[in-house]
Amino acid sequence: MPRVNRTAVLSLLIVSSSVFLLFQLYYYRKYVSKPGPHILSRTGHLTATDLQWQTVRTFLLLAQRFGLPLFLADTAALTLLSHEAVRQRDRLVLESHCTFLCTGRPVVSFALFASAWKLEPAFLLVAEQKGFELLELRGDDPRLGSLDTLSGEQIPLHFLFRLHGYIIQVVFLYERSGNYLWNGPLRLKSNVDRNFAPFKLLDYGRHAGAYNRPELVLTVLDGLDIRVPRNISHFLSEQQHAHFLECHYREARNFLQLYPEDVSQAAVDFRRKAKSLLHLAARTLALLDVPFWLSSGTCLGWFRQCSIISYSRDVDIGIFIADFRPDIVAAFRDAGLLLKHKFGKVEDSLELSFLSDDIKLDIFFFYEDGDIVWNGGTQAKSGRKFKYIFPRFSLCWAELLELKVRVPCETLDYVTANYGTTWSVPVMSWDWKSSPSNVQENGVWPPEEWAELIQVY
Repeated sequence: MPRVNRTAVLSLLIVSSSVFLLFQLYYYRKYVSKPGPHILSRTGHLTATDLQWQTVRTFLLLAQRFGLPLFLADTAALTLLSHEAVRQRDRLVLESHCTFLCTGRPVVSFALFASAWKLEPAFLLVAEQKGFELLELRGDDPRLGSLDTLSGEQIPLHFLFRLHGYIIQVVFLYERSGNYLWNGPLRLKSNVDRNFAPFKLLDYGRHAGAYNRPELVLTVLDGLDIRVPRNISHFLSEQQHAHFLECHYREARNFLQLYPEDVSQAAVDFRRKAKSLLHLAARTLALLDVPFWLSSGTCLGWFRQCSIISYSRDVDIGIFIADFRPDIVAAFRDAGLLLKHKFGKVEDSLELSFLSDDIKLDIFFFYEDGDIVWNGGTQAKSGRKFKYIFPRFSLCWAELLELKVRVPCETLDYVTANYGTTWSVPVMSWDWKSSPSNVQENGVWPPEEWAELIQVY
């Protein structure tokens, strides 16, 4: 049996121990020695959660260094922050260093008020030095959309930072004239690497979004100082229904070239009063937590010319009958509006009309029936009933007269149903009983019920 060379074995052990010690020192300096929770797992190996935690932690510490007031906007993480979820996960909080920010998804989303983004070159340079790859997604500034000429300069909409295969999404929120926040859609140009990020998993960017400004609170999550919305459930609800439609400014300019806007004093006064009335209606219904949308001519004006139709002489809104509240009339009276008429009943063809100065606010209540929705109309002198039929629609946000308001997402279908395929041509003379494309006769109210169902003031 050959004799073992003790010197050689000893040398080999010394070299192996030295290499292992150097590795431990490198690992300690790179991952463990930094302030905050350590990312070493129980097995001594880096797990997927460890890598995501390192990515999030590095990014947030960098943002703190540059004073960027990011707040957590990730839907999965915020869902875990509900009181019920916190209680259910107390045991996991004690066992894991990355409980809320590591949700099992390869993306974590943060939001940033765009007005605070002033350190772009320095921040991005240091992020690159930390190993982050960056995909910048920019777009046109919609706040300049109503202008005839644009500077061509695009604004940041979404920044995607990638490290260790994980994505940090930063959503830029811009203030709009309707006193709300807006985020732009995520549009990939032809030269963008489609494999840079799992774009279908991103919480933000499928479409533009509109939000009320959230109140933020500073808290500690997974050992890190981070801002979150104070009312998390409200923010998540807003995020789910944030879809925003921009007005078609180019088409509106083309329309106004063919049909110049009325600049008479009467038209100017009407637009001013209509704006005031619409804002008042929005405030009143918000206090009741009753959602509404632009309907009839007011919706047509937004869609066709990004404004109100000055010869319409009224403001039209729609409300689903499921959202009706008995105190709506009293609320509008308290707001200073006079009830002009009340037609129909909650079960059938309800319609309210209020008067402010010499402008009407018409509220049409919509009923769901299979694949359609409809609202009713009543002729006071004859008791005749009418029905206006629309295809089903969902609601999106839009802006009109410096107000964030809802409109049917399928606006073209909605407008076409009401005004036909020639909706783009102004009609100065309009008969509500026969002119709409979607009107149908719907019987007559029994005369013995007129006193209750046909009330004119």
